[in-house]
Amino acid sequence: MSQRLAAFAAAVLVACAGPAHAAGTYDIGASDTEIRIGNSAPYSGNLSQTSTGSKIAMAYFKMLNEHGGINGRKITFLSYDDGYNPARTVEQVRRLVEQDKVLLIFMIPGTPTNLSVEKYLNQRKIPQLFAAAGASQLRDPGEFPYTVGFTPSYVGEGTIFGRYIVANMPNAKIGMLRQDDDYGRDFLDGIKRGLGDKASMLISDVTYQPTDPTVESQVVSLQGTGADVFVNVTTPKFAAQSIRKAYDIGWHPTQFLNDVSISIGAVLKPAGLEKAKGIISAAYVKDFGDPTWANDPGVKEFASFMKEYASEFDPNDSFTVGGFMEAQLLAEVLRRCGDDLTHANVMRHVTQLDHVKLGMLLPGITVTVTPTNYNTIADEQLVKFNGTDWGRFSKVMSGL
Repeated sequence: MSQRLAAFAAAVLVACAGPAHAAGTYDIGASDTEIRIGNSAPYSGNLSQTSTGSKIAMAYFKMLNEHGGINGRKITFLSYDDGYNPARTVEQVRRLVEQDKVLLIFMIPGTPTNLSVEKYLNQRKIPQLFAAAGASQLRDPGEFPYTVGFTPSYVGEGTIFGRYIVANMPNAKIGMLRQDDDYGRDFLDGIKRGLGDKASMLISDVTYQPTDPTVESQVVSLQGTGADVFVNVTTPKFAAQSIRKAYDIGWHPTQFLNDVSISIGAVLKPAGLEKAKGIISAAYVKDFGDPTWANDPGVKEFASFMKEYASEFDPNDSFTVGGFMEAQLLAEVLRRCGDDLTHANVMRHVTQLDHVKLGMLLPGITVTVTPTNYNTIADEQLVKFNGTDWGRFSKVMSGL
């Protein structure tokens, strides 16, 4: 393991380090010696599990700094708690921009939180990079050219689910549980798009608020409709609750779980692994616990990093993988920027990402961003939970 980490660190050093040039071109937040990156995350509240990604990114930037930084510049990563409250996200992002003077905002988790600051950041032409949400409004280069998401589109994933249901369960009666905001509405649009002229298969659409203490009553309500397919579009806390409640009341529909809550460590273990058995989802990331990847170079690289720099976190938690990959991608963008660390040049290189491979992405899935297409990760693969790990059972597909 130590040899693999040494090789990984050496590769990072070659790719990212090197002397900075004094004649660099900078916007506020960058200099000959430093690049300042801002982040807001829910370290408290209902979506606190997702803050793991920010913690992993912090560890990744620490590793880079120990090996010379990026093009000789140290990364200063500033991250504040927003509690998954959009009003607090606004407060924290304004603090990062106006007081801390960051070059860019990076990897905010959640749809409502990202949307709350999107207009502000675009008006100031400050990059809002790799938002950890799949909402349509976070991939609109015409209206918001400085905002680029990371996770696959909710509409696209919903479309994949809908198409699969039509093809394989033509007589299904679908009950859906979703968050009552753009996140949930996008997924609903995708399901209907995938069902096409079979949209009447959706017999119940039940919502919850992010501030609700529980979704157990909604699950009981869905059982009462007679639905035999359960489309579960919830964030991690509510996903664990709904999986557990459905099992405990004896309701055993075919369940589709959105990728937001695919984490074994953060969702399925709290719900009960046996209770989650048979759930179908769509994935774009390798399952760390799947023995298929035991000798995979990308998984070995991730394992080495986790052991050395983030050993207190569970590598089976998909939020650790997400933070790792997003930090890798941002580091690559900044490396390509060289000594021109301006907002315009950052966006120029973001929109020139062409089939970039990250070690923890599933085979056949890459990162592409163009000036007219901000669907950073367009493809996913259907997976089923077998009680231990996620097994792939479809080809790589896109719902867009």
